[in-house]
Amino acid sequence: MSLDPALRSRIESLLQSNRVVLFMKGQPGMPQCGFSAKAVGVLDGLGVEYAHVNVLADQEIREGIKAYGDWPTIPQLYIDGELVGGSDIIEQLANSGELSGLLGLQAPDRTPPKITITPAAVEMLKGALADAPGASLSLSINAQFQPNFQLVPTDPNAIAAESNGLRVQFDLSSARRAEGVTIDWVDDMRGRGLAIDNPNAPKPVQELAVREAADQVKAGSVILVDVRPADERAIAAVNVPFRHFDGNGRAELEALPKDTAIAFLCHHGGRSQQAAEQFHAQGFTRVYNVTGGIDAWSDEVDGSVPKY
Repeated sequence: MSLDPALRSRIESLLQSNRVVLFMKGQPGMPQCGFSAKAVGVLDGLGVEYAHVNVLADQEIREGIKAYGDWPTIPQLYIDGELVGGSDIIEQLANSGELSGLLGLQAPDRTPPKITITPAAVEMLKGALADAPGASLSLSINAQFQPNFQLVPTDPNAIAAESNGLRVQFDLSSARRAEGVTIDWVDDMRGRGLAIDNPNAPKPVQELAVREAADQVKAGSVILVDVRPADERAIAAVNVPFRHFDGNGRAELEALPKDTAIAFLCHHGGRSQQAAEQFHAQGFTRVYNVTGGIDAWSDEVDGSVPKY
């Protein structure tokens, strides 16, 4: 398409005002397509400051930028007014270190991460790789530490780590986030497939002090669940509303919306931690372990609650 002079002027003004500009779908905090998310992940991983243009909010720019750089897809990255390319090129240049050079950054650390792949995972993956000659396992880990496994063409220049005879490729940002990970094959309540234990990821279960738990229960902002059996609750129980696992109690809790705030309580904090992790594995996003359990509650909230 021919580019309207006024639209060309708008685009050139954007590029002149900002050294690094990413034309994308959505916002960096909420990309609206996987390719834009990939580009954002690369730039954020490099720690570079950049301007962004949400083309979904401006149809003229969305079509005009394609004509301006003679590039048919979104996202598009510009540095110093020059088109670099789309998400695949951005990722390739980042992994080779060329993008850091264009941005005036130090050469990236390409040290392969130390990883562990369990024998069970190796067995399953080698079976899959046998059906895909020339492929390698790729592990990407985004800024929220969500992992994504794929079989991709083997790239001898990629950042790669090996464990138990199995090679895994990483992009630059993922390699740093993958240090110390364990890759396992599971077949349990989490489902059947690859699972990753990443020591760098934020803990899925947050700690909640007993005083804060009491205040939030009274305010109605969290559901308190005592995971102890009935005989222990008969010895000592909190004097605020709480639920338990007896009868259909657990099933009723599991049927709640996944964004329900739930705090788990036990004697000292061990069983409640396990329960919270189980609910998190089922997709609950706001789960808490009440630190110190019923004993801490007696010490810090309500001295009339017996200790045992």
